[in-house]
Order: sequence, then structure tokens, then C-alpha cells
Amino acid sequence: MRFVVLGAGRIGLSHVGTLKAQAGVTDLLIADLDPARAQAAAASVGSASATIDEAFASKPDGIVIAAPTSAHAELIVRAVRAGIPTFCEKPLAENLASSIELVDEVERHNVAVQIGFQRRFDAGYSEAKRALAHGDIGELRRMHLLTCDPTPPPADYIPKSGGIFRDCHIHDFDILRWVTGREVATVFATGANRGAAFFADAGDADESAALLTLDDGTLATVQGSRYNGAGYDVRMELAGTLGNRTVGLDDRVPLTSAELGVQFPEESAWPNFQERFAAAYAAELGVFVTVVAGEAQSPCTPRDALEALYIAEAAELSRREERLVHLDEVRR
Repeated sequence: MRFVVLGAGRIGLSHVGTLKAQAGVTDLLIADLDPARAQAAAASVGSASATIDEAFASKPDGIVIAAPTSAHAELIVRAVRAGIPTFCEKPLAENLASSIELVDEVERHNVAVQIGFQRRFDAGYSEAKRALAHGDIGELRRMHLLTCDPTPPPADYIPKSGGIFRDCHIHDFDILRWVTGREVATVFATGANRGAAFFADAGDADESAALLTLDDGTLATVQGSRYNGAGYDVRMELAGTLGNRTVGLDDRVPLTSAELGVQFPEESAWPNFQERFAAAYAAELGVFVTVVAGEAQSPCTPRDALEALYIAEAAELSRREERLVHLDEVRR
């Protein structure tokens, strides 16, 4: 099968390496909005390069989009209209209205599109989903999710990021839906500005918290930070009437016990999301190759991504207006 990777940045090159290792992938082309950047990237990994137009004209079997967010919607539409199965990093588009339009357009075509929510392919989250579905936890009563970065992203990234709930916690919202099979009914969210001024200047927060009520009454809390000095920390805790499961509780979790004699964990903390989810990133593209081959359905559709975005939009609205928000408000 022949694949095209659109986007010659760090994530694009990472996907190139993953695809090269997949059985059945025979040709790989790298394209970018900047042809010179595509040429340099291709030379660094031993692949061919092309312009965006040339990439589409080559009629590949599959397309992987790792271009800037502003280009996602246009490239996805172009791909599905050409009948090419497509993988795209989140988000779908630059805003909610554009995302809704994109989902409607994609669903008018019988073409597989997979959106990159890599936590669905992480072993811990998969086991938590299995344990809940098989009754090992009993009736789910409460959840806690957190995503905490050790250091903030560059200042120029924040104004175009969409804010901490859309940029960061959308992964928590997606995995909550995937693990539980439930929908979020209401959100009450807040945030704080304790760090660099560029967060507040962009109308964003660098510390976040939210209380979500699911459609069956289950309570879920979400917390986040751009300044988690202990290291990169992503966890999900599920507690029920028979037991519990915690995702991310391994030898690299950045927790320090105050109890005497407790040495856990013994290894250094994860430094960033790329290392923490390296295996998941590889697994999701491996599944996409099977989607392109016609052996599987998309495991994370644009509709799934839109549902996570609805929750993120509700959280941001709640933070700004300091009130409880029903998901139906956002859907309207």
C-alpha cells in the first residue's frame, strides 16, 4: 500500500517512522505546505517528497494528516472527496461550527476517517475499559482524570491552542466516553492563572478543574496543569461498588508518598506525552493501516471527535460564565 504523510514537522516524521515499520506499506511520500521543508524531512528519513497537489495526484491508498490545525478541515474534505481513507491528528477544525460542517461532509461520503486520540490504544485504558465492561469494578460510581504537563508550551502556541479544555482535556473527555460508553450530561468547570502572563492574555488558564455528571449520574472530576513540576502526569481512576482501576499508576508516575518507608515509584517520571504514549501512537497507526486495507472500521471517527469537542466547549463556556452548563446548550 502507498501512503502519503501531509505535514513534515515532528509529529509527521514520527508517523513516517511508524508507517515504515508496518507490514504492507510499500511506498511513502512526504508533503508539506512548504515544499522545501518536505524535501528536507524526506531526505532525513530516506523517503520521497512532493507538494500537496502532487501528493493527492499520486492517488495513495491512505493519507496521514499531521499539518497545522488550520489545514485539517480542508485536507480531510479533499481526501474524502477523492475517496482516500484518512488519518488526522486532532482537532478536526479550528472551531465548533467548522467541526460540525466537516463531520456532516465526511458522513456524506463512504470513506473511512480516523482521528488521532491515541489514548484509545494505550494498554492501561484498554484494560480499564475491559474491567468495567466485564463487571470487575461493579457499578461505576466515580471517576477522576488528570492531564498535567511538567512545563508550559511556547507562548506563541497558547493563543491558537483553543484553551486548556479544548487543547489538553479533550483527550480526557474522549477517553472518558470510550472507557465508560456513557455521555456527559452537565459540566461545571473553572480555571486559574498562576503562571506566565501569556495564558491570561490569551483568555486561557494554566490550572484547570471540572466536575462532570454523566447521563447515568456517575460523577467524574478532571484536573489539569501546565506547571506540574514532578513530571508528566496522565491518569484515570475508576471506582465502583466492587473494586477500582487506575490507569497510569506505574513505576514512572510522578507521585511522592509522604508515608514513611514508602519508596514507590522507583523510576524517573515521564518527561512528556510523546514518550508516555509512544506505544499507543504506534498502535493507532497500525490500526489505521488495517482500516486502509479494508480489514477494520475506523476506531475513532470524526463524530467521536465532535462529541469530545462538545464537552470541551461546555467546559470552556462554564469556566468563562462561572456556571453549570448542560451539554444540550452546546449541541444547539
